[in-house]
Amino acid sequence: MKFSEQWLRSWVNPALSSDELAHLLTMAGLELEENEPAAPAFTSVFVAEVLSTAKHPDADRLNVCSVNVGEAEPIQIVCGAPNVKPGLRVPCARIGAVLPGDFKIKQAKVRGVESFGMLCSGDELGIPDGVDGLLVLPADAPVGTPIRDYLQLDDRLLTLKLTPNRTDCLSIKGIAREVAALTGSTQSAVEIKPVAPQIDAVRSVTLGSPEACPRYAGRVVKGVNQAAPTPDWMKQRLLRSGIRSISAIVDITNYVLLEQGQPMHAFDLAKLEGGVNARFAKPGEKITLLNDKELVLEADMLVIADEVKPVALAGIMGGGHTGVETGTQDIFLESAFFAPGVIAGKARRLGFSSDSSHRFERGIDFGACRDALERATQLVLDICGGQPGPVVETVATLPARLPVALRVSRVAKVLGLALPADEIIAILNKLGLETVLAGDVITVTPPSYRFDIEIEEDLIEEVARVYGYDNVPVSASVAKLSMLPQPGNLRGKHVLKAILAARDYQEAINYAFVEEKWEADLAGNSSPVKLINPIASQMSVMRSTLLGGLINGLKHNLNRRHERARLFEVARVFNGIAADAQPEKIAGLAWGTREAEQWGAGKEKVDFFDVKADIEALLAPRVAKFRRAEHVALHPGRSAEVIVEGKTIGVLGELHPRWVQEYELGSAPILFELDVAALLAVRKQASKPVSKFQPVRRDLALVVDEALPVADLLAAFAKVKSPLITGIELFDVYRGKGVEDGKKSLAFKVLMQDTQKTLTDEEVESVVAELIRRGEGCGATLRA
Repeated sequence: MKFSEQWLRSWVNPALSSDELAHLLTMAGLELEENEPAAPAFTSVFVAEVLSTAKHPDADRLNVCSVNVGEAEPIQIVCGAPNVKPGLRVPCARIGAVLPGDFKIKQAKVRGVESFGMLCSGDELGIPDGVDGLLVLPADAPVGTPIRDYLQLDDRLLTLKLTPNRTDCLSIKGIAREVAALTGSTQSAVEIKPVAPQIDAVRSVTLGSPEACPRYAGRVVKGVNQAAPTPDWMKQRLLRSGIRSISAIVDITNYVLLEQGQPMHAFDLAKLEGGVNARFAKPGEKITLLNDKELVLEADMLVIADEVKPVALAGIMGGGHTGVETGTQDIFLESAFFAPGVIAGKARRLGFSSDSSHRFERGIDFGACRDALERATQLVLDICGGQPGPVVETVATLPARLPVALRVSRVAKVLGLALPADEIIAILNKLGLETVLAGDVITVTPPSYRFDIEIEEDLIEEVARVYGYDNVPVSASVAKLSMLPQPGNLRGKHVLKAILAARDYQEAINYAFVEEKWEADLAGNSSPVKLINPIASQMSVMRSTLLGGLINGLKHNLNRRHERARLFEVARVFNGIAADAQPEKIAGLAWGTREAEQWGAGKEKVDFFDVKADIEALLAPRVAKFRRAEHVALHPGRSAEVIVEGKTIGVLGELHPRWVQEYELGSAPILFELDVAALLAVRKQASKPVSKFQPVRRDLALVVDEALPVADLLAAFAKVKSPLITGIELFDVYRGKGVEDGKKSLAFKVLMQDTQKTLTDEEVESVVAELIRRGEGCGATLRA
């Protein structure tokens, strides 16, 4: 809702500055989105009268003008505007004036002729009027008056960002009512009196669908002067509310919409065939609207029809065929209430919106339809003349205004503010709410303009708004705190984040809505969960993997010439709409050098094993196994699945070369994605004695086939259940002289220890022999 501050102050004028008024509205729940001047700053521009003009001796397009600026003697100004002529009253910038853009007016010679100022166009003053030439002022504009005062250019244009439930504030009347309630100021509302009919002409009104249109009022006005100009004050208020002036009749209906909040329409009476009927469309009916859009009407669309055809799309836009135009002499003014549920969504379905539909689909004041019609009629008579007929009104069942009970004790509990009942009643009465007090309960009946008051909490909000959130005292919360039990075999997600942050990763937070192509490329998901109403075309499906967001984050960093990236994300993925199909995942990405640039480290690129170590740190003290795997997003020879206690919990690997090229990454990042639930489980802490005896180390060098994974050998060794073994680690891989082609030598360090005694050679050799035997089961032979 955009409006002029001066227009609002003509209704209610609190002793507040513009900024204070803006803050007041915002804190009352009517958020101020914009607060801008009606015109840019400029100085020393006055109303002037052109007394005479003469052609410039050395320039065909210039005129030498004698200009009255309200002083004893006229001044001479050279002007090139095409519309300058004697008798015009126009803005004149005097010497020393500063115009928008820091343009300073000085005495000058123009082709040898002295000029002592400048006659101004609307564009030069920052108030475009669509005229090629000077800004022409009314003939009665007082010469010598500062133009800022005459045109009220020190006005502010305010735009409220209203929530959908506050339709009552989509008008000057509604906003003024709020300001008066918030400040206690007197409201000077426009007095609306019934217009006495002068003729008997009427059009019958039928409610063919009373549940959709329970109230419709109309009036005939004959003999209007459609060519009458719209008054400047009305055009100014419309323009400052973002509505351009069209014609007097149309401007009046738009003005009443902004002032009273009641959308209206004027029909050309001569084009209506019989009475009007508010009904649903019939199959096959068509209408061409005022925006020249031709529609084939659907059965759920409410229309205003005469006895032959639809003449308007109810609550949205009038029909082009019956609209007021040049030559119109008689009009039929309508003012109606349409059920919000009937209008809601129709304009969006048709691909356009209107000020009327914006209001009707939220709910307007059904009690003010007739007042708005009387107001519009009086404006028509004042501006365009004419003779009004009697108001024809048909009313069915209007929305019930059900009482809402408000407990005084509940207000105190919710707001933490003990307000007496009479103060609460005074606040509610300021807002126009009827109240009845019985004990602790105030029964409130909402007025016809408040569709948002249905439950007790709505009234508590009203009390808080008007009392002022800033006035609610701040008190420290008092609550009992106790430590919640923490299972010894579980840890929180914050621990995982801390581990990765300590290993140089940075957390990323991405939208759960992603591009459908990402799902196909990176998850092989051909049927992702689709959004019915996506916020953007590239965010049309729910993600089933976190990899796309991380790759997009990497690309964002690359575009800014970052040379290294470590990103991770913990979030939910969506494999379906069921709760069990939406697990939490933790994913990470590493790209660039292994270490940040420094003198003591090389520029080796991060690789598979670096990120493998990060995963092992996430799982510690549990030990994961890694087994070669195929994944649609990863390099087929450089990827593995992560296995913990026999269960696959995720994948790790280098991004597939195809996607490196597709997403223009230059080189491949290393990625991983794991189940969060599997990482939260940890082994309970257990203690064991520290041995006082030295450990025994034996090295085993085994020759195996090149294709044999080390993990297979370690798994075989794990089957040796000797309590003496405290650790087995691979410390060397050798290929070359002394080892056959197609073979490799793997050297393992075996540590053994007993807590009670020193081990004997026989015990040690027995364990080593068993390890060799297990290795032979995998095709390994002891290296000579």
